[in-house]
Amino acid sequence: MNINRVDLIINPNAGNGRLHQQLDNIVAELEEHFPEVNVNETHEPGDASEYVNELGGKSDFIIGAGGDGTIYELINALAPLSDRPAFGIIPGGTCNDFSRALGISQNPLEATKQICEKNFRAIDVGKCSNQYFLNFWGIGLITEASTNINPKMKESFGRLSYYLSAIQSISEDRSFTLKLESDECAYEGDAAMVLIGNGPFTGGVRAFFPQSNIEDGKLEVLIIESNRFQTFWDMLRSKVMNDVPNSEDILYFQSKEIKIEASPKQTIDCDGERDYETPSTITVLPGHIQMAVGNYPNNP
Repeated sequence: MNINRVDLIINPNAGNGRLHQQLDNIVAELEEHFPEVNVNETHEPGDASEYVNELGGKSDFIIGAGGDGTIYELINALAPLSDRPAFGIIPGGTCNDFSRALGISQNPLEATKQICEKNFRAIDVGKCSNQYFLNFWGIGLITEASTNINPKMKESFGRLSYYLSAIQSISEDRSFTLKLESDECAYEGDAAMVLIGNGPFTGGVRAFFPQSNIEDGKLEVLIIESNRFQTFWDMLRSKVMNDVPNSEDILYFQSKEIKIEASPKQTIDCDGERDYETPSTITVLPGHIQMAVGNYPNNP
């Protein structure tokens, strides 16, 4: 892949400013390997996507430096383009889930060095209505858990805070009526959570889809039928066992398209962003974007 112009889009507040402190070293490393490097800092939501729109096809390679929110905004600006530049991630948030899927180091400078090796792969992207996602789409318990995270707990416990929040969330019955249709599976009944994954990491660990493949043109689908603690424990145990979840209350399959209705309507958590509600049709866009990878497929 011929790359001349690189545009770094960085959230200077990511990681409590730690990412910004390494900016000079990151830029210096990039300038050693690419003819032209431009730096753009975001200051509020929407800035990252605006930079992409302003570039108008001029960039060969866009690198997002920030947390999962910054990456979500960038992929939603890049995925609709007919002529998409390559995309890279320098992690700077709490979980940095999709950078882990790409085998990218969680040390920003080491991640930059990996990106400079110019190893690219055609990576799948998930799509739901006008939203795109790299990592996951979810309703129910997953939304409750991420909504209820205490900022102080997140700062103190980091990735573990997502699991502490999830355990708190299952203390009450939050089930809903689900109707799900796909070529592989049809389900109608009560559910506590639906999670549709592209990447294997959730909250920084391989929680639900340890065997997922971000190049196979398929999405992983997990339905949690009840809200019992034992079911949640089974999911965590499946992570430790590095295997597909298996429980009488857990339904797992793969699909390219899933149609979902829920009663009452459920708030959608799409890579950590909660802007829409069901009903939804979720599809996969196989090999939709060229992304820089590191220690891949032997992820960290």
